[in-house]
Amino acid sequence: MTRIDAKFAALRAENRKAFVAYVMAGDPDYDTSLQIVQGLPGAGVDIIELGMPFTDPMADGATIQLAGQRALEAGQTLQKTLDMARTFRETDDTTPIVMMGYYNPIYSRGVDRFLADAKAAGIDGLIVVDLPPEEDAELCIPAQAAGLNFIRLATPTTDDKRLPKVLQNTSGFVYYVSITGITGAAEAQADNVAPEVARIKAQTDLPVIVGFGIRTPDTAQAIAAVADGAVVGSAIVKQIEEGRPVPEILAYVADLAAGAHRA
Repeated sequence: MTRIDAKFAALRAENRKAFVAYVMAGDPDYDTSLQIVQGLPGAGVDIIELGMPFTDPMADGATIQLAGQRALEAGQTLQKTLDMARTFRETDDTTPIVMMGYYNPIYSRGVDRFLADAKAAGIDGLIVVDLPPEEDAELCIPAQAAGLNFIRLATPTTDDKRLPKVLQNTSGFVYYVSITGITGAAEAQADNVAPEVARIKAQTDLPVIVGFGIRTPDTAQAIAAVADGAVVGSAIVKQIEEGRPVPEILAYVADLAAGAHRA
């Protein structure tokens, strides 16, 4: 059982929904980013998504693209992202960390080396947005063998014919993308999300977490009410972009988490 599996088991026992927060590792710099990540569990975050900065983030909107650029310009590397997770684990051995990003940095490091290093650093799962199920032998199956969950995205365009293929080797949870398009582009609507979550849950026992387009506690609550939890990324990253102090950023995250936990 991974930390992700254990977290969802605990949430089910408490009859609570999950709140997942995404931040870009190294944004705006390593020390500030580490401080934010270390503060997320205390702000009510159940699972941390740690972005891997990449030069060509095709699925991301301007907010997360700029966060990646800031991180890279500040010297963030894949090694430093692993170091950040390792440092986080020195004081927190229970909060799951999912590394989210693109395959190129992993491929450049070498899959076997990356998986061994990620596991040693305390990483629990991966979301690699540009590896479709047809490429599962490349990273997904080796990751599962190494004890890491491989979390797949389902979208509004994932039809009933495609969905079983998407779910086939997925573990940990399913990340449902609430809107068609890039991150931060539009507001998620619970009325649209609810039937899609039900459609996915009819084909899997995995939790379904919904992300994209969640910016307020009320939206987090509404989305979490029709799913197993909510993810917020761009709205938190925007706070970092605006240069807000860390306590203010964490207070904003706490309000979002409280919204999701009210569901």
